[in-house]
Amino acid sequence: MGWSCVVARAVAWFLMLTRVSALTSDIFAAGKSDKEILDNLLKNSRYDKRLLPPVDGVLTVNVSVLLLSLASPDESSLKYEVEFLLQQQWYDPRLRYSNQSQYDYLNAIHHHEDIWLPDTYFIMHGDFKNAQDPIIPMHFALRIYRNGTINYLMRRHLILSCQGRLNIFPFDDPLCSFALESISYEQSAITYVWKNDEDTLRKSPSLTTLNAYLIQNQTIPCPIKASWRGNYSCLKVDLIFTRDRSFYFTTVFIPGIILVTSSFITFWLEWNAVPARVMIGVTTMLNFFTTSNGFRSTLPVVSNLTAMNVWDGVCMCFIYASLLEFVCVNYVGRKRPLHNVVYRPGENPVTQRLPAVLSRIGIILASPLEAMAFLHWATDTPQPETSGAVSDVTDQTICPHHHMT
Repeated sequence: MGWSCVVARAVAWFLMLTRVSALTSDIFAAGKSDKEILDNLLKNSRYDKRLLPPVDGVLTVNVSVLLLSLASPDESSLKYEVEFLLQQQWYDPRLRYSNQSQYDYLNAIHHHEDIWLPDTYFIMHGDFKNAQDPIIPMHFALRIYRNGTINYLMRRHLILSCQGRLNIFPFDDPLCSFALESISYEQSAITYVWKNDEDTLRKSPSLTTLNAYLIQNQTIPCPIKASWRGNYSCLKVDLIFTRDRSFYFTTVFIPGIILVTSSFITFWLEWNAVPARVMIGVTTMLNFFTTSNGFRSTLPVVSNLTAMNVWDGVCMCFIYASLLEFVCVNYVGRKRPLHNVVYRPGENPVTQRLPAVLSRIGIILASPLEAMAFLHWATDTPQPETSGAVSDVTDQTICPHHHMT
């Protein structure tokens, strides 16, 4: 009696397992669509999206980033727009399906609300752009492979507030950073790693840039530090940009050099050409103010001194110094003329005074030399009959004022 009961139970279990196997093979049969397979995989009786995938140890999420576009439409605010595709890959054994299916992977993009997804969020200084854009969807792809591997691809468009050394603007290299982290799962439950140990971001072949020149990027784990939230796995992206310095040379530095050198033209004009010198000095100063103020309105507004402020100050000092030089020369030329020099219109007082000054210096310097040369000649060729004349000439050379009296 006892053996008959055991045999009956064994036969019943065998029939039940055979039936379940038949149903399972029917679910993943070749004629079934991916929608029917997903409907059976995601039944509430066998799948709960609120629970983590049941894996041994810590769930590993592989992350990869593909850059699509870079832009900096408003450089004065140090904001850069970054558009990229974020790929996340993990393993969920609950979503494995039989090899009898004809699909290498199941397209589950329309079931993304029914599948457990990592609650990844971005730690950044900035904002999202067009997060709810109906034209360009945020969820790009969600594929489930036979072995239970899930590949999730999403599009993100970030507006990052970057850090730059504005004290040397525009010769600084702004640094933009953002990080990925889980909202609710600590590192003991989920670990984020860069896929294939990538140390740089991948760039799309059709990468477009607008006033954003990326010179370096790196992908690193977040520095280990104490967080008030707890111990969470985190990945960080650093983007280092540079500026188009040729633009600043052509719009700021070269025009400033031209205006400063134009103000130096007054040095070659006549000292009494008042209208021309005033017009050049005032015009160059006003043009420099207009150009500088128009350009500064597009620069970052900061309270500290920047390289552009130093450049503007030096240029303004040179232009003002040329105008001040004209005022001093004109004042000296009108108020302190020599008594024995008659000024005529169109003459420069400096060049007009120069012969008189040189003649005075020539008398003082040349008379002793001529006397010494003459004495040397007289001693070498003595002439008794003309010694008195030589002495007289020597006396006249050495003391001309005495003989004049």
